[in-house]
Amino acid sequence: MPKAELHMHLEGSIEPELMFELAGRNGVALPYCSEDELRAAYRFTNLQSFLDVYYAGLAVLRTERDFHDVTAAYLRRAHADNVVHAEVFISPQAHTRRGVALAAVLDGIHAARRAAEREFGMTSRLILGLQRQWSEEEALAILEEVLPWGERIAGIGLGGPELPNPPRKFVHAFERARSLGWRTVAHAGEEGPAAYVAETVDVLKVDRVDHGVRCEDDPELVVRLARMQIPLTVCPISNVKLRVFPDLASHNLKRLLRAGVRVTVNSDDPSYFLGYVNQNYAACQEALELTRADLYALARNSFTAAFLGEADRSRYIAQLDASFA
Repeated sequence: MPKAELHMHLEGSIEPELMFELAGRNGVALPYCSEDELRAAYRFTNLQSFLDVYYAGLAVLRTERDFHDVTAAYLRRAHADNVVHAEVFISPQAHTRRGVALAAVLDGIHAARRAAEREFGMTSRLILGLQRQWSEEEALAILEEVLPWGERIAGIGLGGPELPNPPRKFVHAFERARSLGWRTVAHAGEEGPAAYVAETVDVLKVDRVDHGVRCEDDPELVVRLARMQIPLTVCPISNVKLRVFPDLASHNLKRLLRAGVRVTVNSDDPSYFLGYVNQNYAACQEALELTRADLYALARNSFTAAFLGEADRSRYIAQLDASFA
């Protein structure tokens, strides 16, 4: 079925083969001797253990060509899953802090997005992910630095370790983004508590919450999310890999959907978590016994929650309806 993906980090989509190719191209020594050894490192116990491997992988990204190739590889793989619209994260601070030029990051991604639109008819949006472990002053500075490329940016997000970095730490950055006409999203309620989800909605005033699954610890918050129709970009396989849930059968995706929350299914970091978006749908269908109506609702939510113009949104929902018909 046609679908949108709304929560996917480009840095987390680098397959081992491509990582070693980029390392060789750029003369980067990886701390792994082979692709198999790298894959063996994908046994995470929590968010931080994943981030340690994730940040080590960033070292291979140096040039405009690198960012183009990573973006193109993801969009090609997403197209194979019939993703017709993708909204992808890039964390510019993680690259500019290493001396990579911002132009290399943004120009490489833009060229790949334009090529996917021509080749696949696929629309996409770029979201800048601010890193919460660093200061708000640095976040504000990067927002000003990207202004020359502002028309290519749909919005900003907030990623990195939730603890001990509450959402309100970035209230001014989110106010600045809204003043520039950008949409806002933020990771909350993955390792952080339900209170972080509420704070993300009430203080940062986001359009979407990324993850958000710990909202279930506060039943009144679940009711409010359903009433406000604040979308949650849920990443089920990621949640299991990072021990948010012990297994998919325990996941609250179906309970939140049945409670009226606008939940969507996404892959997060598909290379590291060994699951692209269709694998997330299929695994949840099996583990949670999702019905045909559940699958339709999840896919429709992916379009209603997307940062799309109304013409494209209507066109994609019509394609989804035709697929089910």
